[in-house]
Amino acid sequence: MKQYLLNRMLSGVIVLLGISIFSFALVHFIPGDPVRIMLGEKATKAQVEQLREQMGLNQPLPHQYLTYMEKVIQGDFGTSLQTERPVIVEIMERFPATAKLAFAGIGIAVVIGLTMGMIAAKYKNTLLDFMLMAAASIGLSLPSFWLGLIVIMFFSVQLGWFPIAGGTGWTDLVLPACTLGVLSSAMISRLTRSGMVEVLSHDYIRTARAKGLRESIILFRHALCNVLIPVVTVVGLQIATLLGGAVIIEQVFNWPGIGTLAIRAISARDFPMIQGIVLLMGFVYVVVNMMVDLLYGLIDPRIDLITEKEGR
Repeated sequence: MKQYLLNRMLSGVIVLLGISIFSFALVHFIPGDPVRIMLGEKATKAQVEQLREQMGLNQPLPHQYLTYMEKVIQGDFGTSLQTERPVIVEIMERFPATAKLAFAGIGIAVVIGLTMGMIAAKYKNTLLDFMLMAAASIGLSLPSFWLGLIVIMFFSVQLGWFPIAGGTGWTDLVLPACTLGVLSSAMISRLTRSGMVEVLSHDYIRTARAKGLRESIILFRHALCNVLIPVVTVVGLQIATLLGGAVIIEQVFNWPGIGTLAIRAISARDFPMIQGIVLLMGFVYVVVNMMVDLLYGLIDPRIDLITEKEGR
Protein backbone atom coordinates (compact mmCIF):
# COMPACT_ATOMS: atom_id res chain seq x y z
CA MET A 1 0.00 0.00 0.00
CA LYS A 2 2.87 2.38 0.79
CA GLN A 3 4.41 1.72 -2.63
CA TYR A 4 1.03 2.35 -4.25
CA LEU A 5 0.62 5.65 -2.41
CA LEU A 6 4.14 6.75 -3.39
CA ASN A 7 3.46 5.90 -7.03
CA ARG A 8 0.16 7.78 -6.94
CA MET A 9 1.84 10.82 -5.35
CA LEU A 10 4.58 10.77 -7.99
CA SER A 11 2.05 10.56 -10.82
CA GLY A 12 0.12 13.39 -9.16
CA VAL A 13 3.22 15.60 -9.12
CA ILE A 14 3.79 14.87 -12.82
CA VAL A 15 0.17 15.76 -13.60
CA LEU A 16 0.47 19.02 -11.64
CA LEU A 17 3.70 19.85 -13.47
CA GLY A 18 1.93 19.34 -16.80
CA ILE A 19 -0.99 21.51 -15.66
CA SER A 20 1.39 24.28 -14.58
CA ILE A 21 3.12 24.28 -17.99
CA PHE A 22 -0.20 24.24 -19.83
CA SER A 23 -1.76 27.04 -17.74
CA PHE A 24 1.39 29.16 -17.96
CA ALA A 25 1.49 28.83 -21.77
CA LEU A 26 -2.25 29.31 -22.15
CA VAL A 27 -2.62 32.55 -20.22
CA HIS A 28 0.14 34.13 -22.29
CA PHE A 29 -1.92 33.55 -25.45
CA ILE A 30 -4.97 35.35 -24.03
CA PRO A 31 -5.40 38.62 -25.96
CA GLY A 32 -4.63 41.76 -23.97
CA ASP A 33 -1.68 43.22 -22.12
CA PRO A 34 -1.97 42.88 -18.33
CA VAL A 35 0.40 45.81 -17.82
CA ARG A 36 -1.80 48.06 -19.95
CA ILE A 37 -4.81 46.89 -17.96
CA MET A 38 -3.07 47.74 -14.68
CA LEU A 39 -1.85 51.18 -15.73
CA GLY A 40 -4.80 52.18 -17.93
CA GLU A 41 -4.91 53.41 -21.48
CA LYS A 42 -3.35 56.78 -20.56
CA ALA A 43 -0.06 55.22 -19.44
CA THR A 44 3.00 56.14 -21.48
CA LYS A 45 5.11 53.60 -23.28
CA ALA A 46 7.98 54.21 -20.84
CA GLN A 47 5.73 53.49 -17.86
CA VAL A 48 4.50 50.29 -19.48
CA GLU A 49 8.02 49.09 -20.22
CA GLN A 50 9.21 49.95 -16.71
CA LEU A 51 6.42 47.95 -15.02
CA ARG A 52 6.86 45.07 -17.48
CA GLU A 53 10.53 44.92 -16.50
CA GLN A 54 9.66 45.02 -12.77
CA MET A 55 7.25 42.10 -13.22
CA GLY A 56 9.72 40.13 -15.32
CA LEU A 57 7.36 40.02 -18.31
CA ASN A 58 10.14 41.13 -20.65
CA GLN A 59 12.03 37.89 -19.97
CA PRO A 60 11.76 34.81 -22.24
CA LEU A 61 8.82 32.55 -21.38
CA PRO A 62 10.97 29.62 -20.14
CA HIS A 63 12.76 31.98 -17.76
CA GLN A 64 9.42 33.38 -16.55
CA TYR A 65 8.09 29.85 -16.00
CA LEU A 66 11.09 28.66 -14.00
CA THR A 67 11.00 31.80 -11.87
CA TYR A 68 7.26 31.30 -11.30
CA MET A 69 7.62 27.64 -10.30
CA GLU A 70 10.49 28.44 -7.95
CA LYS A 71 8.20 30.84 -6.11
CA VAL A 72 5.25 28.40 -6.20
CA ILE A 73 7.34 25.73 -4.48
CA GLN A 74 8.01 28.28 -1.74
CA GLY A 75 4.26 29.01 -1.43
CA ASP A 76 4.35 32.27 -3.37
CA PHE A 77 1.79 32.19 -6.20
CA GLY A 78 2.43 35.81 -7.11
CA THR A 79 0.42 38.98 -6.65
CA SER A 80 -2.98 39.67 -8.16
CA LEU A 81 -2.85 42.33 -10.87
CA GLN A 82 -6.31 43.52 -9.84
CA THR A 83 -6.08 43.82 -6.09
CA GLU A 84 -2.29 43.78 -5.66
CA ARG A 85 -2.75 41.18 -2.88
CA PRO A 86 -1.06 37.75 -2.72
CA VAL A 87 -2.88 35.24 -4.92
CA ILE A 88 -2.77 32.50 -2.31
CA VAL A 89 -4.43 34.79 0.24
CA GLU A 90 -7.26 35.66 -2.15
CA ILE A 91 -7.82 32.00 -3.04
CA MET A 92 -7.79 30.83 0.57
CA GLU A 93 -10.30 33.53 1.48
CA ARG A 94 -12.70 32.21 -1.18
CA PHE A 95 -12.05 28.47 -0.80
CA PRO A 96 -14.12 27.91 2.40
CA ALA A 97 -17.24 29.28 0.71
CA THR A 98 -16.75 27.02 -2.31
CA ALA A 99 -15.99 24.01 -0.09
CA LYS A 100 -19.16 24.61 1.95
CA LEU A 101 -21.24 24.85 -1.22
CA ALA A 102 -19.58 21.82 -2.84
CA PHE A 103 -19.98 19.44 0.10
CA ALA A 104 -23.55 20.55 0.79
CA GLY A 105 -24.44 20.07 -2.87
CA ILE A 106 -22.79 16.67 -3.19
CA GLY A 107 -24.38 15.50 0.08
CA ILE A 108 -27.83 16.34 -1.27
CA ALA A 109 -26.94 14.70 -4.60
CA VAL A 110 -25.85 11.44 -2.97
CA VAL A 111 -28.97 11.17 -0.80
CA ILE A 112 -31.37 11.96 -3.66
CA GLY A 113 -29.46 9.97 -6.27
CA LEU A 114 -29.07 6.76 -4.25
CA THR A 115 -32.68 6.89 -3.04
CA MET A 116 -34.10 7.44 -6.52
CA GLY A 117 -31.87 4.77 -8.06
CA MET A 118 -32.71 2.12 -5.45
CA ILE A 119 -36.45 2.77 -5.61
CA ALA A 120 -36.40 2.70 -9.42
CA ALA A 121 -34.50 -0.60 -9.42
CA LYS A 122 -36.78 -2.12 -6.78
CA TYR A 123 -39.87 -1.24 -8.84
CA LYS A 124 -38.29 -1.90 -12.23
CA ASN A 125 -40.48 -1.43 -15.32
CA THR A 126 -43.32 0.17 -13.34
CA LEU A 127 -44.84 3.63 -13.62
CA LEU A 128 -42.80 4.73 -10.58
CA ASP A 129 -39.57 3.56 -12.27
CA PHE A 130 -40.51 5.41 -15.44
CA MET A 131 -41.32 8.64 -13.55
CA LEU A 132 -38.09 8.59 -11.52
CA MET A 133 -35.87 7.95 -14.55
CA ALA A 134 -37.76 10.60 -16.53
CA ALA A 135 -37.05 13.06 -13.72
CA ALA A 136 -33.37 12.05 -13.81
CA SER A 137 -33.23 12.58 -17.57
CA ILE A 138 -34.79 16.03 -17.17
CA GLY A 139 -32.23 16.81 -14.47
CA LEU A 140 -29.38 15.85 -16.79
CA SER A 141 -30.66 18.11 -19.55
CA LEU A 142 -31.54 21.17 -17.47
CA PRO A 143 -29.10 24.11 -17.75
CA SER A 144 -27.83 24.96 -14.28
CA PHE A 145 -28.31 28.72 -14.71
CA TRP A 146 -31.97 28.17 -15.75
CA LEU A 147 -32.76 26.01 -12.71
CA GLY A 148 -30.94 28.50 -10.48
CA LEU A 149 -33.05 31.37 -11.77
CA ILE A 150 -36.27 29.34 -11.39
CA VAL A 151 -35.61 28.48 -7.73
CA ILE A 152 -34.73 32.12 -7.01
CA MET A 153 -37.96 33.31 -8.61
CA PHE A 154 -40.10 30.76 -6.75
CA PHE A 155 -38.53 30.36 -3.29
CA SER A 156 -37.04 33.83 -2.85
CA VAL A 157 -39.18 36.25 -4.86
CA GLN A 158 -42.60 34.54 -4.68
CA LEU A 159 -42.47 32.78 -1.30
CA GLY A 160 -39.75 34.84 0.39
CA TRP A 161 -38.38 31.79 2.21
CA PHE A 162 -34.71 32.36 1.42
CA PRO A 163 -32.44 35.32 0.58
CA ILE A 164 -32.10 35.98 -3.13
CA ALA A 165 -28.30 36.05 -3.37
CA GLY A 166 -25.11 37.57 -2.08
CA GLY A 167 -24.66 36.10 1.41
CA THR A 168 -22.59 33.27 2.86
CA GLY A 169 -24.82 32.16 5.76
CA TRP A 170 -26.64 28.85 6.05
CA THR A 171 -29.92 30.27 4.76
CA ASP A 172 -28.05 31.67 1.76
CA LEU A 173 -26.59 28.20 1.15
CA VAL A 174 -29.91 26.35 0.78
CA LEU A 175 -30.87 27.36 -2.75
CA PRO A 176 -27.45 27.04 -4.48
CA ALA A 177 -26.72 23.75 -2.68
CA CYS A 178 -30.11 22.29 -3.60
CA THR A 179 -29.66 23.42 -7.21
CA LEU A 180 -26.27 21.72 -7.40
CA GLY A 181 -27.56 18.66 -5.58
CA VAL A 182 -30.58 18.16 -7.82
CA LEU A 183 -28.49 18.48 -10.98
CA SER A 184 -25.73 16.17 -9.73
CA SER A 185 -28.20 13.56 -8.42
CA ALA A 186 -29.47 12.78 -11.92
CA MET A 187 -26.32 10.94 -13.00
CA ILE A 188 -25.98 9.16 -9.63
CA SER A 189 -29.58 7.91 -9.74
CA ARG A 190 -29.20 6.48 -13.25
CA LEU A 191 -25.95 4.71 -12.36
CA THR A 192 -27.45 3.33 -9.15
CA ARG A 193 -30.56 2.10 -10.91
CA SER A 194 -28.70 0.29 -13.71
CA GLY A 195 -26.26 -1.33 -11.26
CA MET A 196 -28.99 -2.37 -8.83
CA VAL A 197 -31.13 -3.92 -11.58
CA GLU A 198 -28.21 -6.13 -12.59
CA VAL A 199 -27.26 -7.07 -9.02
CA LEU A 200 -30.84 -7.84 -7.97
CA SER A 201 -31.04 -10.48 -10.73
CA HIS A 202 -28.10 -12.49 -9.34
CA ASP A 203 -28.53 -15.87 -7.66
CA TYR A 204 -27.19 -14.74 -4.29
CA ILE A 205 -29.97 -12.15 -4.04
CA ARG A 206 -32.58 -14.82 -4.76
CA THR A 207 -30.91 -17.00 -2.11
CA ALA A 208 -31.05 -14.15 0.40
CA ARG A 209 -34.76 -13.69 -0.30
CA ALA A 210 -35.36 -17.43 -0.01
CA LYS A 211 -33.77 -17.33 3.45
CA GLY A 212 -36.38 -14.76 4.47
CA LEU A 213 -34.10 -11.73 4.88
CA ARG A 214 -35.82 -8.39 5.03
CA GLU A 215 -35.89 -6.49 1.74
CA SER A 216 -34.13 -3.49 3.30
CA ILE A 217 -31.19 -5.71 4.37
CA ILE A 218 -30.99 -7.22 0.88
CA LEU A 219 -31.01 -3.79 -0.76
CA PHE A 220 -28.55 -2.02 1.53
CA ARG A 221 -26.20 -4.82 2.65
CA HIS A 222 -26.12 -7.20 -0.30
CA ALA A 223 -26.97 -5.11 -3.35
CA LEU A 224 -25.94 -1.50 -2.75
CA CYS A 225 -22.33 -2.31 -1.78
CA ASN A 226 -21.82 -3.99 -5.15
CA VAL A 227 -22.88 -0.96 -7.18
CA LEU A 228 -21.00 1.70 -5.25
CA ILE A 229 -17.75 1.72 -7.29
CA PRO A 230 -19.15 3.55 -10.36
CA VAL A 231 -21.17 5.79 -8.05
CA VAL A 232 -18.08 6.68 -6.00
CA THR A 233 -16.22 7.49 -9.22
CA VAL A 234 -18.92 9.91 -10.33
CA VAL A 235 -19.21 11.44 -6.86
CA GLY A 236 -15.42 11.97 -6.77
CA LEU A 237 -15.46 13.74 -10.11
CA GLN A 238 -18.39 15.87 -8.97
CA ILE A 239 -16.59 16.85 -5.75
CA ALA A 240 -13.46 17.80 -7.68
CA THR A 241 -15.49 19.86 -10.13
CA LEU A 242 -17.44 21.63 -7.42
CA LEU A 243 -14.35 22.32 -5.30
CA GLY A 244 -12.72 23.82 -8.38
CA GLY A 245 -15.56 26.29 -8.46
CA ALA A 246 -19.13 25.73 -9.54
CA VAL A 247 -18.75 28.73 -11.80
CA ILE A 248 -22.27 29.16 -13.16
CA ILE A 249 -24.08 28.50 -9.87
CA GLU A 250 -21.75 30.87 -8.00
CA GLN A 251 -22.42 33.54 -10.60
CA VAL A 252 -26.22 33.07 -10.51
CA PHE A 253 -26.38 33.21 -6.70
CA ASN A 254 -23.52 35.73 -6.36
CA TRP A 255 -21.76 33.18 -4.13
CA PRO A 256 -18.29 34.52 -3.19
CA GLY A 257 -16.31 31.40 -4.09
CA ILE A 258 -13.52 30.28 -6.38
CA GLY A 259 -15.74 30.30 -9.48
CA THR A 260 -16.62 33.96 -9.11
CA LEU A 261 -12.98 34.77 -8.49
CA ALA A 262 -11.96 32.87 -11.66
CA ILE A 263 -14.46 34.72 -13.84
CA ARG A 264 -13.25 38.09 -12.60
CA ALA A 265 -9.60 37.10 -13.06
CA ILE A 266 -10.20 35.98 -16.65
CA SER A 267 -12.10 39.17 -17.48
CA ALA A 268 -9.25 41.31 -16.13
CA ARG A 269 -6.44 39.19 -17.65
CA ASP A 270 -5.16 38.67 -14.13
CA PHE A 271 -2.51 36.10 -15.13
CA PRO A 272 -1.17 35.23 -11.66
CA MET A 273 -4.70 34.68 -10.31
CA ILE A 274 -5.70 32.51 -13.29
CA GLN A 275 -2.60 30.38 -12.89
CA GLY A 276 -3.15 30.02 -9.16
CA ILE A 277 -6.77 28.90 -9.60
CA VAL A 278 -5.87 26.43 -12.36
CA LEU A 279 -3.14 24.91 -10.18
CA LEU A 280 -5.57 24.67 -7.26
CA MET A 281 -8.16 22.91 -9.43
CA GLY A 282 -5.50 20.50 -10.68
CA PHE A 283 -4.37 19.77 -7.13
CA VAL A 284 -7.96 19.11 -6.04
CA TYR A 285 -8.53 16.70 -8.95
CA VAL A 286 -5.34 14.80 -8.15
CA VAL A 287 -6.15 14.47 -4.44
CA VAL A 288 -9.80 13.50 -4.98
CA ASN A 289 -8.89 10.90 -7.63
CA MET A 290 -6.34 9.40 -5.25
CA MET A 291 -8.94 9.18 -2.49
CA VAL A 292 -11.43 7.58 -4.88
CA ASP A 293 -8.87 4.93 -5.86
CA LEU A 294 -8.27 4.16 -2.20
CA LEU A 295 -12.00 3.88 -1.57
CA TYR A 296 -12.24 1.17 -4.23
CA GLY A 297 -10.20 -1.13 -2.03
CA LEU A 298 -12.37 -0.38 1.01
CA ILE A 299 -15.64 -0.93 -0.86
CA ASP A 300 -14.53 -4.08 -2.64
CA PRO A 301 -11.66 -5.99 -0.93
CA ARG A 302 -11.23 -8.09 -4.10
CA ILE A 303 -9.54 -5.12 -5.72
CA ASP A 304 -5.84 -5.42 -5.01
CA LEU A 305 -4.56 -1.89 -5.51
CA ILE A 306 -0.88 -2.87 -5.55
CA THR A 307 -1.34 -5.69 -8.02
CA GLU A 308 -3.52 -3.52 -10.21
CA LYS A 309 -0.95 -0.75 -10.24
CA GLU A 310 1.96 -3.05 -10.99
CA GLY A 311 0.00 -4.65 -13.81
CA ARG A 312 -0.40 -1.36 -15.67
